[in-house]
Amino acid sequence: MGMSYKAAWDAVDGMNNLADGVLVERTTGGRHGGGTRLTERGLQVIEVYRAAEAQFQDFLVRLGVGIADFEHFFDVMRGWGMRTSARNELVGKVKSVTLGAVNAEVVLDIGGGDELVAVITNASVENLALQPGGTAYALVKAPWVVLTTGETIKTSARNRLCGKVERVEEGAVNAEVTLTLPGGKRMTAIVTNDSVRELGLRPGVRACALVKASHVIVAVNV
Repeated sequence: MGMSYKAAWDAVDGMNNLADGVLVERTTGGRHGGGTRLTERGLQVIEVYRAAEAQFQDFLVRLGVGIADFEHFFDVMRGWGMRTSARNELVGKVKSVTLGAVNAEVVLDIGGGDELVAVITNASVENLALQPGGTAYALVKAPWVVLTTGETIKTSARNRLCGKVERVEEGAVNAEVTLTLPGGKRMTAIVTNDSVRELGLRPGVRACALVKASHVIVAVNV
């Protein structure tokens, strides 16, 4: 496929996090050694995507016939599609928006009983047109995620998302640790290799991801 194993799994995790349900399910161990399968929702997404792709290609051909220098302008428009460096991109429904003197608290329901709280400016709330019931995306960089295995620890972090460690990939100094949350979404953190060993982080261990509300970036589709 011209894609590394890690890049493929990162892409799958990204699609699961941005979907309204789990598209790819993974199981580990067990009598049959675990495995991976597309859910019914995942199969539906593929079917719709292929149909939409065929229609879109036909549309581009017809559009190009009537517009001079179409390829140039199409390349410009494709650049408007945003990509971010945030490792964690989670879709959710706006549960509440509480305005303050300068900043606002925005609560997103990301499914599985989990919520993410973001603190952004009132101007950002207005610019993004955030309203309860609307769809929004929470972006969190992996180095901003703090991991803990303690259930009773108290911290100033507004967000606490608990799940099970799915995988740990150690590098020269730091490791990438991915947690599976109850709703099927995944949260990735970058921590030191020493922290991995001290916390006993390995697949199957329960851990919690702590994220400050000020470290959650909110985005919407335009």
